[in-house]
Formats: sequence, structure tokens, C-alpha cells
Amino acid sequence: MTKIIASPNCGNSPKMEFLKQFNIAFAEGNVEFLIEGVTEGIVWNVIGDKKIEGIEAFTAELERMQAVKASELKLNQILSHGKEGAANGMMIMENGNKYAFSDFYVFQSTKGEKIKTITSYCIKL
Repeated sequence: MTKIIASPNCGNSPKMEFLKQFNIAFAEGNVEFLIEGVTEGIVWNVIGDKKIEGIEAFTAELERMQAVKASELKLNQILSHGKEGAANGMMIMENGNKYAFSDFYVFQSTKGEKIKTITSYCIKL
């Protein structure tokens, strides 16, 4: 079970709450939730590492990453405005590695809840 520390108050913002749940799903390896939350043409750009395009490649990457799950997720900030959102925090993996991350999201529309692009910055601490 992943320990979740989420300080952001998502209040009455459905997009911020969705991003909180999206990050929790990522930490827990909940591939099904993540796939449901993105468009068919998802583009995930992990800066300095790789660019993943399309739902099939996204799914394959998530399944590959399931080998190592997070033992702790700390969400420091979640922001949302219009069709854009962002989250940052830290993850401690079951193998003891620690990562600081910032993710920037673009939704399919201002009302849409599906993510069409993710830009991730990840630093091993």
C-alpha cells in the first residue's frame, strides 16, 4: 500500500481532484485508471529521457513501470486553469530510490477531463 501525503486542497475544482487521483493512480500502478484518463493520441514527454506517443505506447510504458511501485507519494502542489494543469511532489519507490517530479498537463478542452499531453520533469534525489 502506498502512503499518500497530499497537502493541496482541491476544494471545488474537479480538475484538481482528478489530477490528485491521477497522480495517486500513477504511484500505485493503477494502469486502468491512467488509461481511462487520457486521450487516444496522448503524448507523454519525459524531458531528457523519452517521448511516448499514442495510447498503445502509453499503456506499454505504464505496464513496464509497474515493476517498481512507489511506497510513498507526497503531492506538494496541484494547479489547474482552463485546459491546463500541473502537479509536483516527491515519490519514494519500494526499492528506496527517491524522485522529485513536476508534471504539466494539457486537457483535451476546458471542460474535458481527458489529458492529451503530459510533460514530465523527474530528478533522482
